[in-house]
Amino acid sequence: MKIKTLFIISAVIAVAYGIAFVIVPSQVCALYDIESTPILNYMDQLFGAALLAIGLISWFSRNAAVSEAQKAIILGLFIADGIGFIVSLIGQINNVLGSLGWLNVVIYLFLFVGFGYFQFSKPVVVKS
Repeated sequence: MKIKTLFIISAVIAVAYGIAFVIVPSQVCALYDIESTPILNYMDQLFGAALLAIGLISWFSRNAAVSEAQKAIILGLFIADGIGFIVSLIGQINNVLGSLGWLNVVIYLFLFVGFGYFQFSKPVVVKS
């Protein structure tokens, strides 16, 4: 896989979830078997805005030349997806969400492993 492909996958997932959390937070809660409340909807909308930022950064980075900035974005996404994986896994183990919550675990794990591959295994050459 190329880094461009991973950035596109990250962007599509983050933007899709981000839009859903911003526009229809109570419906997203229902999909995850969570009772919606006004404060939860507000927090979901803030989460959606953060996902939109991640998605847009990923999208705009997809065609960037290899650079220190791109390497920093890869490292940031690697760390964030690792934390997201741990938090979502703990939530699923503790039955915080319904069965759809396992999708979060899988998505975060996929992105964590993908960005980890480009961060640590794939040689990145910065052109001067």
